[in-house]
Amino acid sequence: MANLGSIVNTFYFLSWQEIVMIVLGLGLIALAIFKEYEPTLLLPIGFGCVLANLGMSSYQTMNVTEIVNGEVVEVVRSGFMKVLYDAGITTELFPLLIFIGVGAMIDFRPLLAMPKMVILGAAGQFGIYGTLILASFLAKSFPSLGWGLAETASIGTIGAIDGPTAIYVTSKIAPRLLGPIAVAAYSYMSLIPIIQPPIMKALTSKADRKIRMEYAPRPVSDRAVIVFPMLVTILISIISPEAAPLIAALMLGNLLKESRVVDRLDKAAQNEIINVSTLFLGLAVGGTMTGDRFLNVGVLFILILGLLAFILDTVAGVLFGQLMKIITRGKINPLIGACGISAFPMAGRIAAQIALEEDSDNFILMHAMGANTAGQLGSVIAGGVLLALVQGFI
Repeated sequence: MANLGSIVNTFYFLSWQEIVMIVLGLGLIALAIFKEYEPTLLLPIGFGCVLANLGMSSYQTMNVTEIVNGEVVEVVRSGFMKVLYDAGITTELFPLLIFIGVGAMIDFRPLLAMPKMVILGAAGQFGIYGTLILASFLAKSFPSLGWGLAETASIGTIGAIDGPTAIYVTSKIAPRLLGPIAVAAYSYMSLIPIIQPPIMKALTSKADRKIRMEYAPRPVSDRAVIVFPMLVTILISIISPEAAPLIAALMLGNLLKESRVVDRLDKAAQNEIINVSTLFLGLAVGGTMTGDRFLNVGVLFILILGLLAFILDTVAGVLFGQLMKIITRGKINPLIGACGISAFPMAGRIAAQIALEEDSDNFILMHAMGANTAGQLGSVIAGGVLLALVQGFI
């Protein structure tokens, strides 16, 4: 019987919550593989979720007996998922490394050629503060959620439609919500082709979508695209110090690209650095999705609020596009307003595709990309401002 008992003790017995979360993790993996919804993030997040519910979470520690100076002592060791979490999430390293890679992929020339697109980049962040207000209302209506200002602000960052920004802000002020917020942010990013088009079509007429925008921008010199990332880093760091690490990482990546003298670093940022960081970030975030922390009403509310944030961003962007159309007397296609979110370059491509569906000779891609890069900057600044405001009150 003793032998049977020792054999039984070697098995890991799953609770019903862990079984549910393992199924959810497998579902995320299936979406990544078969639907190709943000596979580079959802696949490692899903796998990390499975591991977390097999006893290998980002919170796992082990008591180990060691001999130190001839004495037997018990020390606490971190599991490998916790090592990843502490090394890349607690220190905010992984989101910053990802931003270096993102910066190396962005071309700011369309934005520099059309500075007025900054307005749309600002409009695309409306969902952050709109969601913050809704989350605060829910927190007061349901005190059992245990949400304070830090939690509601973190939920609001889903409206940035920017996974690294949401993870960066949440890891600093509300780490217990990191799993659901990261899943919501990246899931809705992957659903842009499904969520945005109906909203864009509902808020624009066929005539609006057929508006052709002239692309005869002022020339952008090589010197301008090199000065731009350095100037933005300095200005944003002065205006919003909390956003400084994010904007500095983004602009460093862009400077690597535009300088044209560090080709190996540029390629490494676009490939090895961002890929390895994304893999480890996904595993570490997935490792927080344990059944006891994830299966509650609060997570359901977060997922709903995340969808509302996305809708608010798109609606505000298109309405600002309509306003610009009126001000310019029909020279602005309001579809580009939906590109003011941070999801680069998918949002820009979707807007261009819808315009082409109405008129096969209507090319607004460059204008859309100008608004899209403005949205990338806007999300970082908005996240930094939100972080500064929250830390000032808590």
